[in-house]
Amino acid sequence: MPQKPVAFHRHNHSHCVSSALAEAQELCTERGARLTPLRRQVLELVWRSHRPLGAYALMDLLAEESTRRVAPPTVYRALDFLLEQGLIHRINGLNAFVGCPTPNERHQSHFLLCRSCGVAKEMESNDLSTVIRKTAEVDGFLVESDSLEVNGLCPSCRSSDGA
Repeated sequence: MPQKPVAFHRHNHSHCVSSALAEAQELCTERGARLTPLRRQVLELVWRSHRPLGAYALMDLLAEESTRRVAPPTVYRALDFLLEQGLIHRINGLNAFVGCPTPNERHQSHFLLCRSCGVAKEMESNDLSTVIRKTAEVDGFLVESDSLEVNGLCPSCRSSDGA
């Protein structure tokens, strides 16, 4: 299987978006879930950039592309569906959403967030979740979900910053 494009590296972004949409349609069909035109459009907007987008930014983008204004509850319902299907992740600290590069695998979400350009990259590491669970167990704490957000500079911003 070819490696998925990495947010911090140059790649064919239109292929990135079309690939994510095709995979979403396939997964929804397999699961008997309905990827409506609005849900698909919201997913496409999320994937157009590797920068996390909030619900109101998505509403503005939808309004630019449509003749009718979409109400906040409608956008939130579409986001809830995409989250339930594992097609996107919520970045809690930003109250924003990014596309999931591996929606066919249920997993916890951990992110590298560039403070300069705003790009988010999902970290694929089962070790992080294991360390979090084991550390919590020492205190008798049962982890139900975990999400880690690491802020810093991506390679492009580091080289332009001289860092």
